[in-house]
Amino acid sequence: MENVPSADGDSTSGNGIGPGGDGTPADGPHSGGDGAGTDGDPGGSAAPAPKKPRSFWKELPILVVIALVLALLIKTFLVQAFSIPSDSMQNTLQQGDRVLVDKLTPWFGSEPERGEVVVFHDPDDWLAGEPTAQPNAIQTFLSWIGLMPSAQERDLIKRVIGVGGDTVSCKNSGPLMVNGHALNEPYVYPGNTPCSVDDQGGQFTVHVPKGYIWVMGDHRQNSRDSRYNQSDKHHGMVPVKDVVGRAIVKAWPINRWGTLPIPDTFDQSGINTQSSAAASLSVAPQGVTVAAVLPVVVWRRRRGERIERKFDKRVAADKR
Repeated sequence: MENVPSADGDSTSGNGIGPGGDGTPADGPHSGGDGAGTDGDPGGSAAPAPKKPRSFWKELPILVVIALVLALLIKTFLVQAFSIPSDSMQNTLQQGDRVLVDKLTPWFGSEPERGEVVVFHDPDDWLAGEPTAQPNAIQTFLSWIGLMPSAQERDLIKRVIGVGGDTVSCKNSGPLMVNGHALNEPYVYPGNTPCSVDDQGGQFTVHVPKGYIWVMGDHRQNSRDSRYNQSDKHHGMVPVKDVVGRAIVKAWPINRWGTLPIPDTFDQSGINTQSSAAASLSVAPQGVTVAAVLPVVVWRRRRGERIERKFDKRVAADKR
């Protein structure tokens, strides 16, 4: 029962035992059975029992779902793994290597640059006649969530040599020229020449349209790249919209781990002269427009000045 204050300020317990009746002070602990109070619980209610931790096996499905969702988001928007299917990029990449491809920057409008190694969708049946792997169910699932490279995606990997506005040419055995500047290409497969001497596409001069790139394999004499697909609907060019992303890291096998930087040869001065030429072409129509509009602007300004002078004279006459 509840303690009731007495007239002199002491308290009496509900069982009729007064102060000092059993030698226990009135402000001491009381035995109340099931109704006994606790610190912080003046009403005498029992403390709630602590919740039992959820079983690991009950939490496991939740953790798996979260991991799958994160893997799908990463694969879709950030990074995806790809397997190298051929020798066309030796020695930079070996058949069977796994690379991680940056898929994030294209979402922000970034476009491929010269020297980058990029993965792109087959532009126009470049892989015709190539065998397609038949993965099992587990491999298919893991590739779907991005935990292993897809074996069925029709993608290729090459190095960007020219971008929109560039002129790329190959004569005899080389060197490869971009906008009239020779490239020093240490990444070309040992024993290969920068240009292939044949009449199938190895000798060429091409102008890359805006929105396209020109790609070549590092194993020049073993790569069916832009040179040998000039008869397709894009004339060997790869639409920028078909580029999946830039390969940034060799992730597997671990003893071949390393980054894939842009070679210094693409940073040489003067190689971007096409940008100035392209800018001149794009500015030229604007210059013609300005030249055509300028006389009209001058005429309207002078006409406005004449009208303003007449108005001032009229105001002065009215004041007189």
